[in-house]
Amino acid sequence: MESLGDLLRDHTLRTVSLGAALLGLVSGSLGTYAVLRRQSLLGDAISHAALPGIALVFLLTRSKEPLVLLLGAFAAGWIGTLAVMLIRRTTRIKEDTALGLVLSVFFGFGLVLLTILQQLPDASQAGLDRFLFGQAATLLARDVVTIGALGLVALATAMLFWKEFKLLAFDPDYGASLGFPMRWLDVMLTSVLVIAVVIGLQAVGVVLMAAMLVAPAAAARQWTNRLGSMMAIAALFGAAAGVSGAVLSSTTERLPTGPTIVLCLSAIAIGSFLLAPNRGLLWGWARQVRSRGRLRTETALLDLYELGAQHRDREHGHPASVLAALGLGRVGTRRSLAALRLRGLARRTEGDRWTLTREGVEEAERLHESGRGGTEE
Repeated sequence: MESLGDLLRDHTLRTVSLGAALLGLVSGSLGTYAVLRRQSLLGDAISHAALPGIALVFLLTRSKEPLVLLLGAFAAGWIGTLAVMLIRRTTRIKEDTALGLVLSVFFGFGLVLLTILQQLPDASQAGLDRFLFGQAATLLARDVVTIGALGLVALATAMLFWKEFKLLAFDPDYGASLGFPMRWLDVMLTSVLVIAVVIGLQAVGVVLMAAMLVAPAAAARQWTNRLGSMMAIAALFGAAAGVSGAVLSSTTERLPTGPTIVLCLSAIAIGSFLLAPNRGLLWGWARQVRSRGRLRTETALLDLYELGAQHRDREHGHPASVLAALGLGRVGTRRSLAALRLRGLARRTEGDRWTLTREGVEEAERLHESGRGGTEE
C-alpha cells in the first residue's frame, strides 16, 4: 500500500510506471503475431540488430536526443529483419539459423562501434550504454511521449490491417490465393514489430527486450484461442508487469527496473502455464487424475458385472481381493469400490464382498454395449 501511495505522489515513479505500462501494452499486444507465427526469436534479432544503428547515428550526428537514436535503431533493426527474410527466401538456410546469423553479426558490429565511441570525448555523456542494458528508471516525460506516439502508430497500423495480418499469421497461402500481397504484408508486419522493439530499448535494453515481446503473448495464449482476446490479454499482462516492476524496483535501493519488469513478466507467464483453465499444467494434471479415476471405476464396475454374469444370482457378492487380482491392485480397488458405492452403483454385502445394484447393472450394460459398438465400428 505504501508503494501504491508513492506511485500516486511521486512524479518520477509515475513517469517510469506510465512508460513501462505503455511499453508492455504495445510490445505485448504486437508480440502476439511473433508468437503465433513461431518467430519468437525475431524480437531478439531485432533488438540486437538495432544496436549498430544507435551507434552509427550518434557517430554521424553527435545527437543525444532519444528520438534521433531510436530512428537509427529502427533503421538498423528493419535492415536486419529484411536480411533475415532475404536469407530465408534465397538460400536453403532455415529461419532460425538466419535469425542467429543476423543477430550475432549485427550485435558484434554494434559492440565494435560502441568500443570505438568510448574513445570519443562526448560519448560518455550520450548515455548509449542504457540502450545495451536498459535504464527504465531514467525515463523522462518526453521519453514516455515518444513511446506512446510510436506505439500508437504501430497499434493503429495493426488495427488498420487487422484482417490481412490475421491471414498472414494463420494461413498466408490462402491469403495469397485471394490476391493479397502477402510478401509486402510480411514486410509491413515486420516493420510494426521493429517499432515495438525499438521503443523499449531505452527501458529494458537490447538483452531483455525479446522477453517483453514474447512473454506476454505466450502467457496470453494459455487463456484463449481467439486472436483479439489474446492481444488484449497480452497487452494487459505487459502493462501490469511494467507497473509492477517499476513499483517493486522503487522499494529497494539499486534494484534495476528493467530486469524487475522482466521478472514480473516471467512470474505472469509461469502462473499462466500452470493455472490457465484450458492449457494450464495443473489443470491438465487434474484432468488426467480424474480421467484415470473414472477409468478405474468403470473397470471395477465391468469386472463386477462380468463376475456376476457367471452366477444365476446377480446379488452374489465377490471379495474385493478377487477384484484386486484382476488388475486394479488393492488401493485402486478400494478407491473404485468406494466411488461406486457413493454413486449408488455397488453395495457391500457380508464380509468384504461386493455386488452391483440394479442401477449398477444398468450402467455396466450401457458401458458394455457402447464398448462393443465402438469395437464393431
